[in-house]
Amino acid sequence: MAEPGFSMAPLRPLGGTGLQVSAIGLGMAALGRPGYLTLGHESDLPANRDVRSMCGHAKTVLDAAWAGGVRYVDAARSYGRAEQFLASWLRSRGLRPTVGSKWGYRYTADWQVDADVHEVKDHSLGHLDAQLAESREVLDGCLDLYQIHSATLASGVLRDTRVLARLADLRATGVAIGLTTSGPEQARVIREAVETRLDGVRLFDTVQSTWNLLEPSAGPALAEAADRGVAVIIKEALANGRLAGRDPHVNARLRADRGLGVDAVAIAAALAQPWVTVVLSGAASADQLTSNLRALTPAAREAAAGVVTRPEPAQTYWARRSTLPWT
Repeated sequence: MAEPGFSMAPLRPLGGTGLQVSAIGLGMAALGRPGYLTLGHESDLPANRDVRSMCGHAKTVLDAAWAGGVRYVDAARSYGRAEQFLASWLRSRGLRPTVGSKWGYRYTADWQVDADVHEVKDHSLGHLDAQLAESREVLDGCLDLYQIHSATLASGVLRDTRVLARLADLRATGVAIGLTTSGPEQARVIREAVETRLDGVRLFDTVQSTWNLLEPSAGPALAEAADRGVAVIIKEALANGRLAGRDPHVNARLRADRGLGVDAVAIAAALAQPWVTVVLSGAASADQLTSNLRALTPAAREAAAGVVTRPEPAQTYWARRSTLPWT
């Protein structure tokens, strides 16, 4: 729940899409399935992680997000039942934030935390068609932004003319089109995406990328994208829990005071980048969300302005992320 001094009003435009969003959005990666690769994630969820309990828990966090002024919610086909939980919440509350989702990964864990494989990438046209149909059916008219989930140079999706044409057709119906990036080559992917055009028209309205105090390497490319009119959404601002007070090595370098958590300072640092439109909170509980929202306070902005960290080399950061366990 928001506290005095928290304010995300007025809303801001999501680039040239005509959509309105809040400065902090809610990403549902940790809410739509029983396991995720965030430090300490197992302690954030209900003791019983069956579908019904997880749905109720997700709705509690969504309620807290709405009360705190959050007006952008981000899901994906691979986030377990995130789209279903979100759709159920939208129907039961009669509320309408801006909603984004993603295609490109298939959830394969079958609701098991210890699954060998949790998601599988497929950037083919057939997979786009199948997942778009699923997202549209589940979200029932509430899909505002559809994104390629983790576009990479290796997958070839940015040069697949059939996929790009289908996305352009979707954009013509009024759904904004974006992509997300991960890994040490984010900057190259972002720059290629910004140059992607069909019939002389830029295809992508948004780019969602990892940027945080430990891994800021995509910053220059994101600044260039924003200069070209592409709205920038930041994910993993807390580095999968490493900037949420759960990594003692980070805490020794990033101190917070005045009632602020390390998480609020880290999110405030992301919000301070002039090219950012939205920073996603990946909160897995209402308490975490409340702490994240303190990034909007003057105290957090002041703390972020004075923070000194040592970013990790991108290859080192992503190699460490790849070893995080799903819990």
